[in-house]
Amino acid sequence: MSHVIAKRLLTWFDQATLQATARPMPWREIRDPYRVLLSEFMLQQTQVTTVIPYYEKFLKVWPTIVDLAGADEQTVLKAWEGLGYYSRARNLLATARLIVERHQGIIPATEPDLLQLKGIGDYTAGAIRSIAFNLPAPAVDGNVVRVAARLTCTAWDPTDIKQRREVKTYIASILPGDRPGDFNEALMDLGATVCLPKTPRCGECPLASVCQAQLSNTVPLFPAKKPKKAAPIEQRTCLIFRCGPMIHVNRRPEKGLLAGLFEFDWAV
Repeated sequence: MSHVIAKRLLTWFDQATLQATARPMPWREIRDPYRVLLSEFMLQQTQVTTVIPYYEKFLKVWPTIVDLAGADEQTVLKAWEGLGYYSRARNLLATARLIVERHQGIIPATEPDLLQLKGIGDYTAGAIRSIAFNLPAPAVDGNVVRVAARLTCTAWDPTDIKQRREVKTYIASILPGDRPGDFNEALMDLGATVCLPKTPRCGECPLASVCQAQLSNTVPLFPAKKPKKAAPIEQRTCLIFRCGPMIHVNRRPEKGLLAGLFEFDWAV
């Protein structure tokens, strides 16, 4: 079965690439470790279309990991402005500096070395190892958990770390040794464009005939879903103090929400 899944998925991926119907991603054009690392940091919790202009801007300003390592933090944060989740920008810069200090500017290919870098967890390490170095490493994100849960009729919860590890073991069992990076990207694309959370396009899925949830008509039941907690709401008043051409701002603490960024004064 693993051979069938890999063959069908890669055939679908190759056809989409040839027909130019695959999602356009500039980091796929050159499998350079720095470009893969940069794109993976930016893609965390952010859509591809939003990331592309930021990715291209970063490469123009900092074309290599060594260039980025020498950048000023505020300059990097300014370039990241609008992309959100600013801790990613700090982690990216810290990782670039660690790679220069510990690995002579060469991005490591081993999982232990990658996991020691800031902002890199199991998924990002797997994506870098498989896509940039063509190593047989699973890369399990939320899309992949959803596809795997439906393929196997297993109530895996994307937010459960232990269950993500179970999905990682499953993906490792079906990962083709010759094209692990393409397979991981194909799985992500399938989850992002076909095996959607609410309105899956099962009629377009290359794995429909081997999908246990599709065969048992239980697709909406997978993956497992925990009830969402209500987001906290704070009522505050923004105060803007001007003195001629100057505006008073404060810098937030180095830890916590929007760490280190500048803000106006607030009244609770």
